[in-house]
Parts: sequence; structure tokens; C-alpha cells
Amino acid sequence: MTDGKSKPGRPARLSRELIVSTALKRDLSTLTMRELAAGLGVSHSALYRWVRNRDELFDLVSEVMVERILPVAHPTADDWRDWLGRLAWAMHDEFLAVPGYAAHVAAPHRHNPRSFGRLRDQVVTAFTVAGANAEMAAQSWYVFGLGVTQWLGAQQSGHDLGPVAPRFELFLDVLLRGLPAREPVEHCRPET
Repeated sequence: MTDGKSKPGRPARLSRELIVSTALKRDLSTLTMRELAAGLGVSHSALYRWVRNRDELFDLVSEVMVERILPVAHPTADDWRDWLGRLAWAMHDEFLAVPGYAAHVAAPHRHNPRSFGRLRDQVVTAFTVAGANAEMAAQSWYVFGLGVTQWLGAQQSGHDLGPVAPRFELFLDVLLRGLPAREPVEHCRPET
């Protein structure tokens, strides 16, 4: 007999939250679905009932990561640059804390439209409230998003970046001083 609140039988051993938290403790660049299932203590067929493949796993991970990095408050005309700085530092801290995640985000791949869209929309809003028109706000998103993710991906991948370690705070300062994007001045193109 049950108490009316729980169903009889074996309780569920898996949840999306448990799957993501277990994946975030592994090196995502090498994690297989079979290894993830073993880490969860279930068969890989049981895992596939919750997550069909690595793409779907990365979609779940991305949703959690975007939730972690987006500032709670929305950007305003007075704080948009500080807001972007907080976002970039959160990306730095969260992406580099998970082995393989920054490198994955920096590599070409299919993005989760839901989480990626939330991130893009908030960053575009920051540039819009800074005074950029719709096209320049979108272009600024690309500069910001690609700049930060490529920097983090290179950092995590261990690329030889020279004898002096690059400093994220310098990179971020230069990046944010140049944004939002404006129509470029004419530069002479070399003759081909």
C-alpha cells in the first residue's frame, strides 16, 4: 500500500540534473555515453532513454552553463559594459572549470538554440541599450561571443601562445573598449 504520494515500484535512478552534474565532473572532450552511464551506475541503454546522444548531452550541459553565467539583472544603459564584463568573467570561470567544455564551445558545432538564443539575446540587448542599432548590436554579439569563446578554447586546449601567458583581464579590457561595433573606417586593402 502506498501513501498516495509515491508510486509503487523501483524509484527512478536517473534525472536530467543527475546526468548533467555527473557529466560536468568528467572531461567532456573524451567523455563517451558508455562512460557517462558507468559513472551514473546505470546501463548505457538506460541512459539513452534520457539522453539520445552526445549532441543532446551537450544541449543539456549548455542549458546549465548558460543559466550559471548569465547575470540575474538585465543590462542597462548605465551598466552594460560592466554587465558584459561580469558575463565574460563568469564564462571564464565556469567554462574553464569543466575540462573540455571551453574547447567544445570554441570548436564548430551545432549550438543549442534555446540556451544559445538566451545568451545571444541578452548580449544583443546590452549593445542595444549602449546605443548600437540592431545590425551593429548583432555584429557586436559576434565579436564578443567569438572573442571570448575562442580565447577560452585556446586557453583550455593548451595552445602554445608564446613565452608570456595571455591575461584575460587585458584581453577583456581591449575587447570591451572596442565595443559596440561601429561602421569601420576605410582601410587600404593590399593589392593582390
